[in-house]
Amino acid sequence: QVQLVESGGGLVQPGGSLRLSCAASGRIFSMSYMSWYRQALGKQRELVAGISSGGATNYADSVKGRFTISRDNAKNTVYLQMNSLKLEDTAVYYCNLRLTNNIWGQGTQVTVSS
Repeated sequence: QVQLVESGGGLVQPGGSLRLSCAASGRIFSMSYMSWYRQALGKQRELVAGISSGGATNYADSVKGRFTISRDNAKNTVYLQMNSLKLEDTAVYYCNLRLTNNIWGQGTQVTVSS
């Protein structure tokens, strides 16, 4: 059973940076499509960024140029580097693994506030 564990969330001021990590157990990480989603209070969960097994990336328009997704297959870990954070980036961020199954992490809170 694959499990995902996110870390790196916290409180940051507008304009600041955070790096989220998502560590996966199991042997399918390197073959899987990995994504970060977020869900703000009262809103639907939305895709933030995704990265294929080969390293191709895609981003939501709202984070292009500010966020970078990357992966380290040797460490079974995907990262989300978030720069120039805005108040509207406040949300719970979830890691997602997709291969034949669809697996979610427990989420990590990111709060951008002055």
